[in-house]
Formats: sequence, C-alpha cells, structure tokens
Amino acid sequence: MHRVIALSHAIATVFLAAMSLAPISAASAAAYPAPQEATWTARDFRFHTGETMAELRLAYRTIGNPAGEPVLVLHGTAGSGAAMLNDTFAGELFGPGQPLDAAKYFIILPDALGAGKSAKPSDGLRAKFPAYNYDDMVLAQYRLVTEGLGIRHLRLVIGNSMGGMHTWIWGTTYPDAMDALVPMASQPTEMSSRNWMMRRMIIDGIRNDPAWNGGNYTAQPQALKAINVFFGIATSGGTLNYATQAPTREAADKLLDARLAAPFTADANDILYQWDSSRDYNPAPNLPRIKAPLLAINSADDERNPPETGMMTHELAAVPGARLYLIPASTQTQGHGTTGMAKFWKQQLVEFLQGVPYQAK
Repeated sequence: MHRVIALSHAIATVFLAAMSLAPISAASAAAYPAPQEATWTARDFRFHTGETMAELRLAYRTIGNPAGEPVLVLHGTAGSGAAMLNDTFAGELFGPGQPLDAAKYFIILPDALGAGKSAKPSDGLRAKFPAYNYDDMVLAQYRLVTEGLGIRHLRLVIGNSMGGMHTWIWGTTYPDAMDALVPMASQPTEMSSRNWMMRRMIIDGIRNDPAWNGGNYTAQPQALKAINVFFGIATSGGTLNYATQAPTREAADKLLDARLAAPFTADANDILYQWDSSRDYNPAPNLPRIKAPLLAINSADDERNPPETGMMTHELAAVPGARLYLIPASTQTQGHGTTGMAKFWKQQLVEFLQGVPYQAK
C-alpha cells in the first residue's frame, strides 16, 4: 500500500508525554509540523524463535509531508518514538532550515517492538510473550516501513543507543533499503563487557525479586526502581559532567535522592524483555554486507562503548568508506547520553548527507 494511502488511517494528532520525555516548549513544538500518531498491524509475524503472532501492533509517529525524503529515526532501550520529540533532539533537527527539515524530509519515528504503544508483555501475555531479540525488532520496523507505509527505499536510517544498534542491523540485513546510515552511541560488536554485565544485573535483579513471581506479579517488584537508577548512573552521564554536577558528597546525595524520588511507572516484564533482547546482538560478522555510506557517531566519554578499546575502529575497517565522528568529552557532554543532544553532531550530519546522493525509488 502506498504510504500516502496508509497515512490516511492515522489517528488524530496528539502530543505525547512520557516520564522519560523532556518537556517540549511551545517554541520548539511550533518549529516543525505536529507529529501524527498511528498504529499498524503486522499479520502473522514470525519471531526468530519460530513463534508467531497473528497480529502484532506497531505504533509510530510521522512528521512532515509523506512525499518528502523518508527518514527512519530509531529510539533507545526503554524509550519510544515520543522520547525523541524533545528540545535537544527534535528541536535541533526537524524545524525549518535544520538538518532534517520536515519540509524536505518525511520523518518516521516508530515505537520498537516491546516498547511504547507497540505490542509488549504488559499488554497481557506477560512472561509468555515471545522472547524477541534485535533481529525481530528490526524486522518489525522493516515491515512497518515497507508494508505499512509503502516505502521501498529510505533516504536515511539514524538511531541512538539501542536505535544505533538497530541501525547496524538495518545495514547488514537490508543493505539496499537506504541511502545512508547513521548509528549513534553504539558499536557493531558482540554484546559483552560492562555493557552486558550491567544489563544482566537489571535482568537478574528483576527475576530474583520474589515479588516478580515468574512474571505474574500483583505489584511491581520493589527492586526495579533502584536497579534502574543504579544502571543509569553507572552507564550514562559522563565523568566530567557528574564531577561538575556533584562536586561534593552533599551535592551527590541531592542528585541521587532526586533520581530515587522521581516517578517511575515502567512495567517489570517490559523492562526485562527490553534489556534481554540485546543478548545475542552481534552484527560484526555481517558488516561487509553494508552498502550504504555510514557515519558512526559516538561520544568519547560513552560508558557503554568506550573508544579506548579500539573495537569500533577495528570493525569499521570492514565497512568501505565508513567514518567515525567521536564527540570530545567535556563538562557539557553526558557520556552515553551525549548523542541524545543533536547540537553536538548536527553539522557533521549535514556535511555527511551532502555527500550522499538521494536515490529515490
């Protein structure tokens, strides 16, 4: 179905807010067209395990004219497409004259399988929901784009954190589906080291809480909130940034107390599945399949993808012409969270896209 026809089924425009979503000021919200929210159902969806779902709900938002150059924007773990609609990301990219101006580009922001308003364990299946992985999530995105929106070729696939890892999979699995790839806050390497160990702590922390009860809890396990705060501090924020925000024990306690006191409404099964879905991520063996020009963007103080290991540089050698832009660490960067602030890399994106011809199909 052609994407213009598919979009005629979109439900009314809404402005979404989630607990993780930064407030959208009136100025930034007015800078680009209002997002259009819709859902599409993938029929007979087959997971990598062989399990199937007759109907798989996939939620998404679009910004701009469907006739524009299509751009797929992919969010991070435990987030949603709505989480990208904030001042520091959308407010820097989608407005008039900005790098992904919605007057020129058709922006697609899906909620990943297992997140946001897409199908997920908390819908009712709980721990009986299929144990999806990143390949399944990317397949769901691909079917949404090609079948749901009728788009056969994307101008750009760009993703942050988990979305960055999905971008690597897009390039290796569907090498002819896009002009350009921009994976951010990610590496095309096996899930390992601190990155996986910290994820395991979330997964095991939930499963080992007696209240979890095999996924059939009557109240959210109490360990979930503390685990989430611990993970956030340990793997995102930036060393120099934290030293600036919390230069004394008193300041550090105040910052921690504020995070522990913040509302937290996530579902334990959803969180467990989201982090566990990365368990077999490893696009490295398939990197030579990538055809599209690729610009990887990471931060020098990224706690989950530390550049000093040399892993990124080594793997990029398998992708002809691929480049890495490493954002220098500073008191303004936020470690793994840095790439969520487009001001640090939007000029590099503009220059990159200028050198990549648009192959409309």
